[in-house]
Amino acid sequence: MAGLLTALATGCRRVVAVDAQKSKLELAREWGADAAYSPTEAIERSVSADVVLEAVGHPGAFETAYQLLGLGGTLVTVGLPAPGAMASIEPLSLTAQAQTIVGSYLGSAVPKRDIPRFEQLWREGRLPLEKLISREIRLEDINEGMDALASGTVIRQVVTFEMSQKESEHE
Repeated sequence: MAGLLTALATGCRRVVAVDAQKSKLELAREWGADAAYSPTEAIERSVSADVVLEAVGHPGAFETAYQLLGLGGTLVTVGLPAPGAMASIEPLSLTAQAQTIVGSYLGSAVPKRDIPRFEQLWREGRLPLEKLISREIRLEDINEGMDALASGTVIRQVVTFEMSQKESEHE
């Protein structure tokens, strides 16, 4: 979803969302995606893109993202798969279609350059990052929060560090 907001904020001409979670597809449409499909729908409809961003970190998602890549396109993978996870692609297709696959860790950002740009987009109202926050959780609920992230039912969570009544009485 962060990739969707960034694509929209930076003026990508056509933004298509692909996700297995129906709720996220609905949000993508609300937020301005030109189209939103499940992985199966995207493949059945022969969706093709110049740039595909894979953010799930699952081999199946990587393979689907590669199948959606158009002629001369670039697949950017930011999802972190489990150690040892493997995906299959057809090397001949990669070469024959002049495609590129790029890994991007933490957005491959250059903070000095990129943070001011993202801040400016946010201040202009073009990059509404607050939309990414699904809920706030307390530190003691961090395991539940991690489970929610793993299940894909939330986008981002903010951890609050509120003191309990007992802790605040001792200050």
